[in-house]
Amino acid sequence: MAERAPAYERIAAHLRELIRSGDLAPGDRLPAHRVLADEHGVSEITIRQAVDLLRTEGLVESKRGSGTYVRPRPAIRRITMDRYSADKFGSPAIPQTSFTRDQGISWSQYRLDKRFDWIDADERLAGLFDVPVGTRVLERRFVFYASGMPSQMSRSCLLARDVEGTPVADPQNEPWPGGNIGQLRSLGIEVNGDIIEETAVRMPTPEESGLLGIGQGVPVFAITRQMFSNGRVVEVADPIVIPGDRAVRVDRISI
Repeated sequence: MAERAPAYERIAAHLRELIRSGDLAPGDRLPAHRVLADEHGVSEITIRQAVDLLRTEGLVESKRGSGTYVRPRPAIRRITMDRYSADKFGSPAIPQTSFTRDQGISWSQYRLDKRFDWIDADERLAGLFDVPVGTRVLERRFVFYASGMPSQMSRSCLLARDVEGTPVADPQNEPWPGGNIGQLRSLGIEVNGDIIEETAVRMPTPEESGLLGIGQGVPVFAITRQMFSNGRVVEVADPIVIPGDRAVRVDRISI
């Protein structure tokens, strides 16, 4: 006979079902620990364990001096294989990027926090670009906002020999319609080969959690991207970070 689940797991399952059914809606405050303890006939310590479990799943959040609340359910973004067509084939009359297309937002609803630095490529970055260690690189760090909400981070790098002294190296020109593909095209570099992405799932760093408002226990997609032109790597993003509870990756495989 299977062992019965611990009390805190059974209580967490009950609360989880209330959240998923909508009986406890986003923004609702959970009953006080003592109320839940009386309701379930357990100690407040057991209730605290149950709530902690839901917190690690990203379903609830605690506010100091106020209580524990059901977390808002973020809109789910579909990360599709063809999303860069918005950059490569977009119309100049309707500015967009792959990010704005995936998010379903207008250009006016899109903004970036950005920081640009000139760096020397370390071993990892040099390997991704297939250039010598120490090659001069423009490192750009972005936080992407959709309708005022931080939704994605990235560290996107370009070779200095391609962009130094050009408008692409000026952060005042961001955001740029057409994204990286549009920027490189303005320099006569056409992304015309593969775009390779490797996706890992991991827990966020403290910085990523803070900047993107990621709930405790929620993992992230960490994507490493290489863009090619005539067989040469012309852009490396390492990493692109997207909260795991706000996106699904859609891959189409034809056989």
